Amino acid sequence: MDQIIGNLNRHANFPSQLVPPRHVDVWCPPGYGSSSSRYRVLYMHDGQNLFDPSTAYGGVDWGMDEAIVSMMSSGEIPGFIVVGIWNCGEKRWREYMPQKATENNSVLMATFIKTAGGEPWSDNYLRFLVEEVKPFVDENYRTQTGQPDTFVMGSSMGGLISLYALEQYPHIFSGAGCVSTHWPAGKMRLVNSMGRNLPAPGQHKLYFDFGTTTLDAQYEKYQLRMDAHLRNAGYRSGVDWLTRKFEGAAHNEASWRERVNIPLKFLLG
Repeated sequence: MDQIIGNLNRHANFPSQLVPPRHVDVWCPPGYGSSSSRYRVLYMHDGQNLFDPSTAYGGVDWGMDEAIVSMMSSGEIPGFIVVGIWNCGEKRWREYMPQKATENNSVLMATFIKTAGGEPWSDNYLRFLVEEVKPFVDENYRTQTGQPDTFVMGSSMGGLISLYALEQYPHIFSGAGCVSTHWPAGKMRLVNSMGRNLPAPGQHKLYFDFGTTTLDAQYEKYQLRMDAHLRNAGYRSGVDWLTRKFEGAAHNEASWRERVNIPLKFLLG
């Protein structure tokens, strides 16, 4: 295990009335314990992959602590709290697939059930995040609790659920980071459904990216379609929306680790 910078608190088997229990990690930046300041909060999916290579998929973590501390030192971003919500393994697809978009399309639902072994239950997962995890974090940590200071981010299916979180709870989250978003989970039907339900621009930020190898090689045509939806909705590229293409980047934690500073700066800088 690498030495973690800052303070990582693991709330093991976090209880829920809505979803199976799972670990929830709360990382506080250096200086948190010696000040009375309140901090913005970034909620992230696949929490086991963020800080510790011994729990991360493939043995490579995102290096979130190193990235944030380095950016704090250079003045690019102020410190903030990261809440890493662990996934539940085989239930991950069903928790992360945007539920309403799937329910509204019989073809998409049938295809998803065949792939994932059941219907999505992401509405309950997001209720868990908003109604159980966030109140706990706000009560036990010095957070800035309002919408302008609350963000969500994830990769692959975690990118889908991050966008869905912003669409379902625009009064809770002000920005979403959607890294290597796995659009093929629902193809153009999913892109178009989510593109029609974007929150109004001006009080929200959206970040998307994709690589060009492994799974990411499939993503560009879907992302270009989502970009068109964003433009039609009034989002301004480089202002409240950013899409980046990374030549040669693959669909894995090592690639996301290399570029995580970019969505962090865009959303929280």
